[in-house]
Amino acid sequence: MTPYPGGFIFAENPCRAAPEACLIWQAELDPGTLRMAALPASSDHADRFDPDRFRRWFTLVTDPEGREHAVLSDGYHHIRIDIEDGSLAAGRPVVLRYALQGIVGAAAETRLAPLRRLIGLYRTGRFLPALFPPDRRVERALSALRVHDALHAGASQRDIAVALFGTERIPADWRTASDSLRSRVRRLIAEARRMAGGGYRRLLRREGDEGR
Repeated sequence: MTPYPGGFIFAENPCRAAPEACLIWQAELDPGTLRMAALPASSDHADRFDPDRFRRWFTLVTDPEGREHAVLSDGYHHIRIDIEDGSLAAGRPVVLRYALQGIVGAAAETRLAPLRRLIGLYRTGRFLPALFPPDRRVERALSALRVHDALHAGASQRDIAVALFGTERIPADWRTASDSLRSRVRRLIAEARRMAGGGYRRLLRREGDEGR
C-alpha cells in the first residue's frame, strides 16, 4: 500500500471506528517504537515469542523495501515494533532481540516503557493498565477534534459552545464582562486548526519528548 501523507505508514479505512482501526505510525512520529530482531526459535524454547498467541491484537505489514512493521493493539493501547532482522510474517516462534542504545540521552528510556508493556502483555495476556498511564492531553485533543468537525459542518462559535458546554452556560457566560466561555471556545478553535494543520503528529509524544 502507498504510505498516507498524514504520517502513518499504511492507510486505514476512515469508516472504521477508532478502537477498530489499526494505524501503524512511522517510528519518527512514535518515539516508543521498539526496534528488534526476530530470530527463529524452536517451539519449546523457554524464551520464545509466538505471534499466533496474540493474533487478535497483532497487525503486521511489510513496506516496499521489505521491512516489517507491526502493532499490538486492543484499540485503546498500542505497542509498536519495527523488525530490523528476521521476520514475524510466518507466525512461527521467534526470540526477540531488542535494539536499545545510550545512557545519557532519553532514547533508551523512551523505549523502556514500551518494552515493559510488551513483557507485561506476554506474561499476563493483557495490556496492563498500570503500564499505560493516562495522558491528560487526550480530553483536550478530543474536544479539538469535535470542534474541527463542527467547523467543517459550518457551526458558529456559539453552536460549538452549546455542544461542548450545554445551553445552560450560554446565558450566564456568553458575551459577559469576562467573556471566559467565548475565549475558551476560541482557544479550542485555534487548537483544532493547529491539529488539522499537522499538529496531530505530536499526539504520540509525551510532554517533554518533543525534542527527542
